[in-house]
Amino acid sequence: MAPVETVRVLMRHIGEFKRDAVMTPIVMIGEVVCEMIVPLLMATLIDAGVEQGDMAVITRTSLTMLAVVLCGLAVGCLGSVFGSKASAGFARNLRQDQYDNIQTFSFTNIDRFSTPSLVTRLTTDVMNIQNAFMMILRMVPRAFSSLVVAMCMAFVVSGRMALIYLGAVIFLGVVLAILMNVAARFFRRAFPEYDVLNENTEENITAIRAVKAFDRGDMQNELFRSISKRIYDIFMKAELTLASVNPVIQLTVWASMLLISWFGANLIVAGDLTTGDLTSLLMYCMNILMSLVMLSMTIVMITMSSASARRVAEVLTEQADMPVADHPVMSVRDGSIDFNDVDFSYPEVRLSENDPTAKRRAMMAAKLNGSRRRERALDDIDLHIPAGAVVGVIGGTGSSKTTLVNLIPRLYDVTGGSVMVGGVDVRDYDLDVLRDQVAVVLQKNVLFSGTIASNLKWGDPDATIDDMRRACRIACADEFIDRLPDGYDSVVEQGGQNLSGGQRQRLCIARALLKQPKVLILDDSTSAVDTATDARIRRAFADEMPDVTRIIIAQRVSSVRDADMIVVMDDGRVHGVGTHAELVGSDEIYASIVELQTRGGGDFDENAADAASETNETEVD
Repeated sequence: MAPVETVRVLMRHIGEFKRDAVMTPIVMIGEVVCEMIVPLLMATLIDAGVEQGDMAVITRTSLTMLAVVLCGLAVGCLGSVFGSKASAGFARNLRQDQYDNIQTFSFTNIDRFSTPSLVTRLTTDVMNIQNAFMMILRMVPRAFSSLVVAMCMAFVVSGRMALIYLGAVIFLGVVLAILMNVAARFFRRAFPEYDVLNENTEENITAIRAVKAFDRGDMQNELFRSISKRIYDIFMKAELTLASVNPVIQLTVWASMLLISWFGANLIVAGDLTTGDLTSLLMYCMNILMSLVMLSMTIVMITMSSASARRVAEVLTEQADMPVADHPVMSVRDGSIDFNDVDFSYPEVRLSENDPTAKRRAMMAAKLNGSRRRERALDDIDLHIPAGAVVGVIGGTGSSKTTLVNLIPRLYDVTGGSVMVGGVDVRDYDLDVLRDQVAVVLQKNVLFSGTIASNLKWGDPDATIDDMRRACRIACADEFIDRLPDGYDSVVEQGGQNLSGGQRQRLCIARALLKQPKVLILDDSTSAVDTATDARIRRAFADEMPDVTRIIIAQRVSSVRDADMIVVMDDGRVHGVGTHAELVGSDEIYASIVELQTRGGGDFDENAADAASETNETEVD
């Protein structure tokens, strides 16, 4: 994205803080005007007061200087207030507007950004922009106007002496432009590396139990150290470049002071300049050179934040790629599902400029899904499921089982054909309506910090305790909740780390049931529970919600053998459809799965599961 376009995108989000943003430079210019009057008053004080011994002039001029200084101080304070409100408000809007836009993203949009990258853009990048915006509002107008006014006043006092200032300004301008251009290249490389650092930190902390179990703390420390070293090296090069700015400025300041003092003294001796004029010129010299220092600091901050600005603008301009129907359907008739000649291919990941995280994720995706990048993930799927049916989906790893069910709640859009729920194309539904009626329990069980009750209410914010108890009874979660001291008010740590895998799965199922959906998708969501509990959950589904269409993705044959229909997936295609009895004799893939799981006692049949269930219930009682 071009710099001008980036600025245009960001400026749209100033919002209600436009007045503060406009007032800040105005009052800062007022402060500069006050500062520029002081050297003139100082010259009058020396020439007409001190040298003439006129106390009336000294008193009057001193009081005038005091009033001007106090006025400048008041105006400067106003500039701080306006600037702080504008920059803090701008940062707030950027964070909120990014977050709001992220909520509209489809899975395809999210695939472009990693979670650590989005966190960095919402925090570090916004902070960089806030600091740069504050300096642009306050320091740029103050420094630029001070530079221009001081230069003009210096020419009014003495044109020959002012040429020294002009030469210093030109020299510093050229040197700073070169140094800032070099530093900018380093900063553009540095900030994306924070995404890599955050990703590594998030993975390590989230999987800290695995790190300790495999005793790989040293390996993780070394990985973190190497990433941190890369960031250190980049910033060292940038900081060393910027460190040369101060010596250059100091050299220019002292050279200018010496030249002004030398030539000024000669002009005073020659009678072409007064002592008061020389004093005012020295004060203007300090104003001019301090203005250059402030401008250089601002340029440094803008250089640092330019990469952040582009990254934030990318999130703000990302458009959800799922078109909304002009007249969306607002109700789902029933849970019937039809796949009509469906084809699907995963979209290519678009790379962000200078984003090593995105590049690495794209390379990994190319390795893991190389065949999918060349061919379709789903090919020629023609499948019809009546309302209220129980459908099992089984197949090998990578057979696109999850991809198939992701199309039902429109987490992705089909590439070809159509998916219909309740006789209506999913693309014609209002997304909220569709996803309220198609509940999905994902492979990765996600719980949030809070309580068990607050997590369950993600399914229905208005759910009563009785509603939650019923859902948990069906999901067989009540048996462990009732044993907790605080019951439904028990604390859930981030990600549910204080619960077992099976407990998390059962809570996620109960949460989905609270939506009272017409379609319930269980994506391998009972893999962490024992087969006896799995059998009880399936039996509760049949008793409590017979009209709900249930799609069960499973690795265990026992989870799907009693289904009305079993779909066998293989390499993105439907390999076989039928009941357990039909497929055992007609589908070689399903028959081999059954043989492998039953030959070594790796699975239970229904009678064994029921017996185990009765035993467990007796022990609990």
